[in-house]
Amino acid sequence: MTAFLEVDGQRLEYERHGAGTAATLVFLHEGLGSVGLWRDFPRRLSEATSLPAFVYSRAGYGKSSPPALPRPVRYMHDEAALLSNILQSAGIADPILIGHSDGASIALIYAGTGGAARGLILEAPHVFAEEAGLRSIEKARDAYTNGHLQTRLARWHENPDAAFWGWNGAWLHPDFRAWNLEGLLPAIRARVLLVQGKDDEYGSTAQLDAIAARAGGPVETLLLDRCGHAPHKDRPDEVLAAICAFIEKL
Repeated sequence: MTAFLEVDGQRLEYERHGAGTAATLVFLHEGLGSVGLWRDFPRRLSEATSLPAFVYSRAGYGKSSPPALPRPVRYMHDEAALLSNILQSAGIADPILIGHSDGASIALIYAGTGGAARGLILEAPHVFAEEAGLRSIEKARDAYTNGHLQTRLARWHENPDAAFWGWNGAWLHPDFRAWNLEGLLPAIRARVLLVQGKDDEYGSTAQLDAIAARAGGPVETLLLDRCGHAPHKDRPDEVLAAICAFIEKL
């Protein structure tokens, strides 16, 4: 059931699955995601691992309060800084972070700046901007202004303009080409699982290679055929099994 947290003046939508006092699965959605857009994956993973799950929508997404626009290029750093307060407000002391795209980058920033996490599970993470990915984001802008993307997003976001332009405007800002997280990676000591589809239109395996080469802890990689930017949607059973196996090692 959907509920709300008040954190630093923001009203954030969240859901919980399962129960218990063990480590908690914390889901960080993609740049256009929300609680609802995870569909049933958090519940399935909670049941498969017997761990509680916490899923929330960042400001501007789902039913959460809107942010100030335009968002700065450093908006993912801002979200990572806020994550500690969100976890504290939710009563979560032992998180396992499961991040998708922007959410994966937020998890990396959080862990790379001293945030405590038992493990990081990262789908389609970004640690730098790639020209091919930026071109895909330009195509998304065209689909939003001239196509049906706004209508589709309105199913999942109370304010689709805030959700879309908050993400798209920051990524397509000229300064975003200099955005880079590689300097944070050596400080990450938690075990990491990287998951990416070979057909991901927003990022290449160069992102995974950079994380594996520079992270301060052990890194495992799952690269999936016939899979795009959302492995938990395109190949849910394989991703579920890989995450369960990874969590057993934690």
